Amino acid sequence: YNEAEEAIGAFQIRKCKLDDYNRLTGRNIKHEDLYNYDLSYEIFLFFARQYGNDYETIAKKWNGSGPMTEAYWKKVQDFL
Repeated sequence: YNEAEEAIGAFQIRKCKLDDYNRLTGRNIKHEDLYNYDLSYEIFLFFARQYGNDYETIAKKWNGSGPMTEAYWKKVQDFL
């Protein structure tokens, strides 16, 4: 749990992203449900498939925007 962003689970999903997912899929997943790894992974993949097929684009779009996006991408690169 990231208290500063109120992001939950392994994929650090914020409520606004979950709201988009629920709206686009017709589901009604609750924010606290995101502690379930498989469910969080499913949501991440839903958006990643829409973002493109290269890791950099996916990572940057998942993270959002602004100067921290480049720092986030560098962190992701360390794991690839």
